Amino acid sequence: MFVLYKISILQYTSEDGDGSDVLLAFGTKILHLVVDALMKTQIDDVRLNCLALLMVLTQRGFFASANANDTSSMNFYEADNFIQAAEVKRDGPRLNISFAEAIKGPLLSSDSQVQLSTLDLLFHYMSCDGASGKQIQVLVEENVADYVFEVLRLSECKDPVVSSCIRVLDLLSTAEQAFKQRLAIGFGTLISVVRYVSEVPFHPAQSQTLKLIWNYISDCPGMLSTSQIEELVLILTRMLKMHTVAEVGMLPEAFITVCSVFVALLKYSSSHGTLNLVTSVQEASKHAILACLDLSEKHPGQILHSLYLLKETYLYGNGENFNESGNIELRSYVVEVCIKQLLPWIVTTINELEEEIVLGVLETFHSLLLQDCDIQAMRLAKTLVSSSWFCFSFGCLGLYPTEKMKCRVYLMLSSLVDVLLGNGSGKPIRDAALYLPADPVDLLFLLGQKSSHNLELSSCQSAILLVLYTSSLYDERLADEKLVLASLDQYLLVNSTDLQYGAADSLAVMRLVNLYALFRGLAKMNYQIPYSSKAESILFQLMTENEWDLPSSGIHSVSLKWLFQQEKISKLLSYQILRFSRSTSSNGTDIIVQGRNDRILSKEAIAKLVAAGDNYGATIFVCLLTDLAKDNGQEHDIISVVTLMETIITIFPAASNQLCLCGIGKAIYTLCYDTSHTFSPQIVKAISVLSFKILRLVEPEILSSDENWLAVTMKLMENLDTSEAADRWNQGSLVVIGVLSLVLHHSTNEVLLEASKAILFNTSLVSAINSIIDAAHLKGPALVDHDEGTGIGESLIYVLLLNYFSLRSLPAVLPEFVDWKNFFDLPNRMQPLSFIGIHCHDLCRLMHFGSSLVKLVASYSLLQLLTRLSDQRDKNHFELKCTVGYLMSVIGVLEGLIFYSDLRVAMNCGLCLSIILGWEMLDMQKTTLIEKNSWCRLIVEELAMSLAAPCLATKSFINHHKPAIHVAVALLRLQKVPGWMRSVFNDTCISCIIENLSATNVNTEMVFLFRELLNSEYLKTAHIANLNQMLQACRQYLYADITQDDQSDEHVKKTGTTSNDVEEVCEFLIYLMSSESSPDMDSRGSHIAIGNKQLLEEIELFCRTLTVEDDS
Repeated sequence: MFVLYKISILQYTSEDGDGSDVLLAFGTKILHLVVDALMKTQIDDVRLNCLALLMVLTQRGFFASANANDTSSMNFYEADNFIQAAEVKRDGPRLNISFAEAIKGPLLSSDSQVQLSTLDLLFHYMSCDGASGKQIQVLVEENVADYVFEVLRLSECKDPVVSSCIRVLDLLSTAEQAFKQRLAIGFGTLISVVRYVSEVPFHPAQSQTLKLIWNYISDCPGMLSTSQIEELVLILTRMLKMHTVAEVGMLPEAFITVCSVFVALLKYSSSHGTLNLVTSVQEASKHAILACLDLSEKHPGQILHSLYLLKETYLYGNGENFNESGNIELRSYVVEVCIKQLLPWIVTTINELEEEIVLGVLETFHSLLLQDCDIQAMRLAKTLVSSSWFCFSFGCLGLYPTEKMKCRVYLMLSSLVDVLLGNGSGKPIRDAALYLPADPVDLLFLLGQKSSHNLELSSCQSAILLVLYTSSLYDERLADEKLVLASLDQYLLVNSTDLQYGAADSLAVMRLVNLYALFRGLAKMNYQIPYSSKAESILFQLMTENEWDLPSSGIHSVSLKWLFQQEKISKLLSYQILRFSRSTSSNGTDIIVQGRNDRILSKEAIAKLVAAGDNYGATIFVCLLTDLAKDNGQEHDIISVVTLMETIITIFPAASNQLCLCGIGKAIYTLCYDTSHTFSPQIVKAISVLSFKILRLVEPEILSSDENWLAVTMKLMENLDTSEAADRWNQGSLVVIGVLSLVLHHSTNEVLLEASKAILFNTSLVSAINSIIDAAHLKGPALVDHDEGTGIGESLIYVLLLNYFSLRSLPAVLPEFVDWKNFFDLPNRMQPLSFIGIHCHDLCRLMHFGSSLVKLVASYSLLQLLTRLSDQRDKNHFELKCTVGYLMSVIGVLEGLIFYSDLRVAMNCGLCLSIILGWEMLDMQKTTLIEKNSWCRLIVEELAMSLAAPCLATKSFINHHKPAIHVAVALLRLQKVPGWMRSVFNDTCISCIIENLSATNVNTEMVFLFRELLNSEYLKTAHIANLNQMLQACRQYLYADITQDDQSDEHVKKTGTTSNDVEEVCEFLIYLMSSESSPDMDSRGSHIAIGNKQLLEEIELFCRTLTVEDDS
């Protein structure tokens, strides 16, 4: 064989002059000899010689010549010699078969060189000039492919065997039908190979291996197992990921094949329901997109295939492949890729891309939008419009003025409108897509034409209006505002007859109204933009003659505002508000319109209008309520409108001012008196809640000239069922009590004075209050169990609140009328009050036995009462005619609550006790009562000990002792200070207290205490020096923190957050009471910003006192 090989080589280098090959005439016999030798030998050296000779003969075309002779011999009539032809015919097939048999042994040789030579020979045999498909088919039929797969399996994925095997299998795969069965057998081996080649950058066999995988998946559907699918998905995902981060490169054709294989795997039924694939599919689709974004100009095919994979991933998550959560997760991920990666890329690089790529991206977005029932489609749609997609779309039409692009753009816009507006809203754009021009200016020109009897033009105008409406709804301007308004005017003028007398679609009319109102509103901001008054009249006439529904379609805030500024259509808008209130009251929420929340008629949008005051919103509501009252409107309509006004005030408190300015008091008066309606409990409660919300937020000066509230107050009190037992007061009655409390509260600002008088002297109300107080007293110690959750407890709290605001109102409504000492009369000689009021001893009993909330409200009432009494006593210089025992019983109740857990209650009791001690009435003949008062001493000792203990001197702990400080100060201010005070506040105690104080934990009451200790000469020089140093540091700290304090000093009026009207009323009244009585404390007794200012003032007073002491 070696000799033949050498002869062949030499003969090849010394051919005859005519260029012919002298061995060619013996080619067939030589091939037979060499093939037979290769088949029979078992010696690898001989095999190598045979393979080398066959390689040379193959390259010199011997096999091609033999195959040509075989082919020519098929036609016997053209042969020169029949016997020779028959022999050639007989030898030809035997040669192919013999060759196939001969190479099987070398393929399985243990010598890798023999294997590689055999594989190289096979490759050249199948790829040389003249090689036919029949040769390859014979090799496949003779199981050569199986041997190659076996070599591949035994190679353990090592090169160069892998590369040689794969390129041979790639050629064998051209025998498609015959190769299918062999490929199915060896497919498992290919999976191992693709895993190997995927980890080698630009591996030469990568594309061919993937091609074989693709052939099997596409030619043998349903043959892959779930485990094989999972393994392939993981491998392909890793390939895409490494390609994205540039760890392992990939040829363009390999990338395209990966995407194609992935898509085919997603369509496999075996992949459905496999939750393990979700994460891999997500990553693959994302990395496929990311890998292409920077290469799209060089390899446009890659981005198109990655987009195809992305679309199929979304569809894969849109079927019944997983449970609902898995599907949602996958679809959400695809949309996230579109939003975060694809959309920004296409918007920024549009000028550099080919039309084919842009069309591919648009088609991808379009396919996602077609899933219009999917929440992810809505998410994508909202992102597109927020990215000025309408303007971008017309920009695409300008860059690529082709029919294909125009069709894609308009069809996608129609689907976008479907998703945003719902109910197939984009149909007009789809119907007219073929006729619409690409330039927005041309669209406006078409809009201004007369469309009578021209269905094509009419269809285009409907589509143009829809495009303009939707784009404008999301703040996109396709053309200059002046041009758009001019086109709309022209459209109304030339088509007025058709619009007014034709069967206009109500939704189309509404969109025209919204669009026109938007550009008129914009024109109002820019006075240079002209408009047609006649066109406006036509539009208003159209609104009058056609049924339209404002809440049913999206509307821009500018459009809504302009409409509500038009007095001519106030009546129409009033009816729309009524429809809106009906719908919201029936389902409890805003009307559901697909789109952005700020682009629909919502409670928030209406509230903003009413609060603004630059439109007729408030007037429309007031007139609507008045009309419903006078025109015998349905009760549920009245309640729905009133409820909507309540919501508006809750959303925008400033709306209460506007409603009052527009006469809401008169409207409520009309509903109370000038109506044929029965004043049902439902209407009473609705009016009460509305009145409460108005009165809690309205500015007092706005109420100063409104006399209707007196009549409304009287009507509410008439419907207050005071005959019911205390534990059976309904919620409507409690809300009425809340309204009466606010009326009394406003009287302190010198408004609603007459209404307040009517409340204070209402005998039925006074009697009812007395009955509730008596019922509460009958409970005795069991009253503590009757909190706000019980009937009598809830009624008692409201009565106490009303009493508090009455005490506040009396000096403003009837100055000098009340003799406050009557509240302090003994029970056995107590005279009934002719106005609302609760005696001192009744309040004390409620504080002693009541629940925590009863204690709180009663303590505020008692503090208010004692303050008024003390002011009157100081002014008129009279002494109270009460026994020491009565006074001591009051003091006993107050002392017992000094350390109560609710700091507000404790503080009120401390202040009350300090007021009573300041009267110095306890046994004026003898001074032993206070001296021997063990509770007072206990309070002061507990205070001193706590403040002196170093481990307890925190700011919150010191705040907790504020009530006791006021008691201590009151004792220090007595003309005859108890002797034990000096032993309590001795030098050691005072020194320890000062040492525990710092710039951050000192409060106003502490400085107040030290000022009185200074006045009482309890402080030594060392004490004063240390105090001075600490207070200076505190002053610096407060000044450094003053900016923060000023910001926190602003308090926003509370709006109702509870779903229960009664709870909301109670919470606000308690808040109002707390803020009025203790302006330096919030509802929990904590410092607010004003506390810092009071502390600075108290430090200043201490310094002045110290200066006076030094001067003296």
